[in-house]
Amino acid sequence: MLEDKLGRRFHYLRLSITDVCNFSCNYCLPDGYQCDSSRDFLNLDEIRHITSAFAQLGTSKIRITGGEPALRKDLTEIIAICAQTPGIEQVAITTNGFRLERDIDAWCKAGLTALNVSIDSLDPRQFADITGQNKLTTILQGVEKAVKAGIKVKINAVLLKPYSTNQLARFLEWIKQQPVTLRFIELMQTGDNQDFFRANHLSGEPIKQQLLQQGWSQIIRDKAAGPAQEFMHPDYVGRIGLIMPYSKDFCASCNRLRISSTGKLHLCLFAEQGLELRPLIQLGDQQALQNELVNLLGNKQATHWLQDGYTGATKNLAMLGG
Repeated sequence: MLEDKLGRRFHYLRLSITDVCNFSCNYCLPDGYQCDSSRDFLNLDEIRHITSAFAQLGTSKIRITGGEPALRKDLTEIIAICAQTPGIEQVAITTNGFRLERDIDAWCKAGLTALNVSIDSLDPRQFADITGQNKLTTILQGVEKAVKAGIKVKINAVLLKPYSTNQLARFLEWIKQQPVTLRFIELMQTGDNQDFFRANHLSGEPIKQQLLQQGWSQIIRDKAAGPAQEFMHPDYVGRIGLIMPYSKDFCASCNRLRISSTGKLHLCLFAEQGLELRPLIQLGDQQALQNELVNLLGNKQATHWLQDGYTGATKNLAMLGG
């Protein structure tokens, strides 16, 4: 089992397969994707070695991220590699949903068990304003298709001041009949969004208090679950989640590690740098790779230091998929 010096165990790997994204969300890539780094992304054999090494060290869940992972033509094969790795029980992807309706059936057949879709507003005009894409209707049709296929679906929505007035009420009305988990995510400061962060950041705590006052009850987290505090209500089919990275003790329950699309280990989304693993990955020596993972985990810090304005090497969230 991968365990750090604070006793935190890591059941969950977030595996980025590209940093390219075709959306231009105002909180992440307002100027669109800029090709300013290597695009020598992990190939299928390298991904197979990574998933096997992590699985043998106790990882049970893999989330495939980007950028936008559906921009890779071999995404279905990558899902299958993860799903067929002994020890891996859950395979998820995070996507903007632009190919969801077209490809969800193939992803399901490959072994996908869960899906996170970024939908920051249910108002088509606001959605286009935030993302630079007029694709809300198509994405919602893809979500409906995924739900019918039996996939566990979560919707990610970043909390932003200009859109907050009616956002909660509209989403709450939607999940009354939608069996999805809606997760509000606090905007996080990154290396290139400091002015935007100061103008648009909202705390999720007032929403938490509102939910509790309205009869929502908090759910106990699973060992491989993400960082969201989740809530359920007897009158709603769907659930609510809150991801509040600026809240007290947010990092105490950390259970995930990250591999970048070029084969670097990131001990935290906001770590100072990625730690090079690719030479070991390419050797195909599982024991050597596992030994290095255990060794590097000794450098993991107690917290991300976001509360002190520290952003590390993360220029934007597309770099590692959040």
